[in-house]
Amino acid sequence: MTKQRIDICVCTFQRNHLARTLESLRGIDRPDNVDVRVIVADNDTEPSAKTIIDAMDDFPFPVFYIHAPAQNISIARNACLDATDADYVAWIDDDEIVDPSWLKQIFHTLRNGGYDAVFGPAIAVYPPDAPDHIVSGDFHSNRPVRRQGEVQTGHTCNALVDMGKPTTRAKRFDVCKGRTGGEDTDYFHRLWKEGAHLGIDENAFVFEDVVPDRMRSGWLMLRSFGSGHVFGELSRRDAAFWTLPGLVVMALVKAVYCLICAILTIGFATLRLWWLRRSIMHFGVTAGLIRLNPRTRY
Repeated sequence: MTKQRIDICVCTFQRNHLARTLESLRGIDRPDNVDVRVIVADNDTEPSAKTIIDAMDDFPFPVFYIHAPAQNISIARNACLDATDADYVAWIDDDEIVDPSWLKQIFHTLRNGGYDAVFGPAIAVYPPDAPDHIVSGDFHSNRPVRRQGEVQTGHTCNALVDMGKPTTRAKRFDVCKGRTGGEDTDYFHRLWKEGAHLGIDENAFVFEDVVPDRMRSGWLMLRSFGSGHVFGELSRRDAAFWTLPGLVVMALVKAVYCLICAILTIGFATLRLWWLRRSIMHFGVTAGLIRLNPRTRY
């Protein structure tokens, strides 16, 4: 039986945590009869991540380093896709730690479910001094979701894609979204629109340490607005022109309703923040629907 291969793609930009991410890959359970390679795409102007790659000793898998400068994450992601000839491509972020069973688990789900792509959760790991309302709300974990009973998109923080299909082999990330975020949501949504079968594996875990800067309310609000903006853009693209005014009104009504709920729950920190994030997200949806330019994040 011919061996297949999975390329695990990691895009990085000036992040020393990359060393810990790669170290976590040392101990992964490899699926039977499958080879593994790691691709690291460095999006920094200088090849700064090369020193991390060069410092690794006795790594169990081949590591292919790509210098993909421009400070545009889509360029780095596309460089990974251009470099791979593997049967499957897995995506994780450079600030994550993978569970030892992660790759075998998500591969098993993709193969047995007949999916074109499968997404797993990225579980937030909070420091001991994290505020209680942040931890109890778990606002930083990234869990794939279904809409109307279907998985319509996903994220590259934890994904496995079957590259044996014409649609997945040819598709690339939108460079115009490479500095604003949401390029992965857009990418997988386009796959879904072209008939790709997307799935979820709740037991294929990766973990992400939450750094102090990301526990600020401002960071959470910007993240929520950005997520909403992407969703609004996708909704505008999918909708008929005459339905757009109704979508805008609906998004604004939801935003105001959630804002009122946030005010009414002001004495309950976790609940207040949950409603406030939802309000900001719906304002982001509104901005995406009416074509307001997204904020540059990278």
